[in-house]
Amino acid sequence: MGQLKEQQLKQLNEHRYSCTSTSLMDPMMQRWWVWLVSKCPMWLAPNLITITGLLINIVTSLILIYYSPDAKEEVPWWTCFLCALGLFTYQSLDAIDGKQARRTGNSSPLGELFDHGCDSLSTVFVSLSVCCAVQLGTHANWMFFQCMMAVTLFYCAHWQTYVSGTLRFGFIDVTEAQFGVMAILMVSSVFGSSFWSSKVPGTDVMIHDLYIAFGVLQLIIQMKTYIPIILWGGAGKHGSTIAGTSVLSPIVPLFSILAPSLIIAWRSPDGIYQHNPTLYLLTFGMVAARVTNRLVVAHMTKSEMEYIDSSLMGPVILFLNQCLNCPISEHVLLWIVCAYVVYDLIKYCYEVCQEICVHLRIHLFTIVPKPQPSETTEKNGSSAKYNTRSTTIGKVN
Repeated sequence: MGQLKEQQLKQLNEHRYSCTSTSLMDPMMQRWWVWLVSKCPMWLAPNLITITGLLINIVTSLILIYYSPDAKEEVPWWTCFLCALGLFTYQSLDAIDGKQARRTGNSSPLGELFDHGCDSLSTVFVSLSVCCAVQLGTHANWMFFQCMMAVTLFYCAHWQTYVSGTLRFGFIDVTEAQFGVMAILMVSSVFGSSFWSSKVPGTDVMIHDLYIAFGVLQLIIQMKTYIPIILWGGAGKHGSTIAGTSVLSPIVPLFSILAPSLIIAWRSPDGIYQHNPTLYLLTFGMVAARVTNRLVVAHMTKSEMEYIDSSLMGPVILFLNQCLNCPISEHVLLWIVCAYVVYDLIKYCYEVCQEICVHLRIHLFTIVPKPQPSETTEKNGSSAKYNTRSTTIGKVN
């Protein structure tokens, strides 16, 4: 058995991308994005553009995290600058992959799924890197809040899409948040990451506090948009999701991530989170990315989202180890669980992409030439001449 059922693959053929946006900065960035995509060769597959940007983003984030694994250390200025550059590169390439697909005249549901899958991973690494850039590890509880808030907001964005059938971007949304993160990284690059531990001139307010307040405000604004759509925006029968399921059903997978992440950190006798904050949050971030990808698949295939997920075995193992008085060192086990959930996520994404490629008869990262009849044929009725044109895996967004 594959990851996708035959019925899901059939319903994938009927999927049409639906999106609305009132973003403040997207219109201003369009000129840059249009110019950038015009420089891409026609043989360049859109998914290859996306994965290149993601890899750059992950590598630059990991470099920053390497210099401050507990998010408390002063990091070299160039790591913050490099991370900001990596995020800008990812943002640009992520914005043009859909344009490249339409430019080449080829679009498919796989492009949308691949794009959102990469976004789910980027969210985890960006949230961790910015915590290291502002030394948020000195406020461990707020660091936990910010990273889990980031993956929760991303999940809720696709939850409301699963309910209403339309992905909505608000006035201040992804693009604006990315530029906000880039600005924070540049401030840390110029003034040092210890800048955020200083006080606002003339007051006793720490700059950290302003940063935290901004995060809480972002959560309130986003949830104020998502909650009404989730509760009352169902596009299915009798106000259900587009798959005909309860609009509240996706809360179970989300709760199965947030609750264990809190309980395991709180119960840990060895301070598993306090001593390994970035590794701990990366582990649960990968679980969240896996579950979010399943939600995107459920939306695109108009199918019910199952509650059981293999990636949840990681948190279960950590919890059972605590219940048995930690026969295995929590720190060692955390590394093992992190490796497992990363492997499980990559395996799932690979298998889903391959199944869709086989079903749609397309390739993931390459452009496949297809023979097409030429517009001219010989008048005497002889066989037509043929030429070829390039096709590629497309993006819908």
